[in-house]
Parts: sequence; C-alpha cells; structure tokens
Amino acid sequence: MNLIIRLFITAIVAYLLTKILPGVHFEGFSSAIIFALVLGVLNIFVKPILSLFGLPLTILTLGFFALVINAGIILIADYFIDSMVVDGFWWAFIFSILLSIVTSLANSMFSDGD
Repeated sequence: MNLIIRLFITAIVAYLLTKILPGVHFEGFSSAIIFALVLGVLNIFVKPILSLFGLPLTILTLGFFALVINAGIILIADYFIDSMVVDGFWWAFIFSILLSIVTSLANSMFSDGD
C-alpha cells in the first residue's frame, strides 16, 4: 500500500510541476501516473548502473553528477512515454531537482512513521 501511495504522490507532484515549468508537458494526469510507474522501474534497474559507471565523476564533482544522472533518467522516461514531452536537458535537470525535493517533502508528510 505504501508503494501505491508513493507512486500516486510522485504522479501528483510531476503533474503539478508541469503546470509550473513550461519545458515539461503531460497530455493528462494519466500520463503522469504512467510517468511515475516508468520512473520507478528506471530507478530500480537503470539508475544503479548509471550511478556505478558515473561514480568517479560523482566523487570528482562532490555529488553534482548524481543530479545529471537524475536528469538523464527523466530524459529516458520521456523517450519511453509518448504522452510526455521534455524540451531539453536543462528542463529535465530542473524538473528532476524539483521533483526530488517536493516528492521527498510530500512523502515525509504522508508517511505513517514506518
């Protein structure tokens, strides 16, 4: 149940962020739900591989390259979802930072303390 709530929170936050950021677009809320699912799968399977290969750069940049990896994951999700459009790397970068921050805050507010 906790996983479903987290995915729903991610979908809501992503959908609301597209209303604020002019460079990221969803066709509707159902696209945001699909995005949350695809993002979850990418974070499980692809992100650890990218993080492993990017570890030297992440150490060298004191963690900044991890933000680039997050933006790359957003762009990969955009590639797989036809009803989502990201206008470029920098929009994906800003979107990923805001999505991480707001989703973390929302998850901490709605978590049951487990």
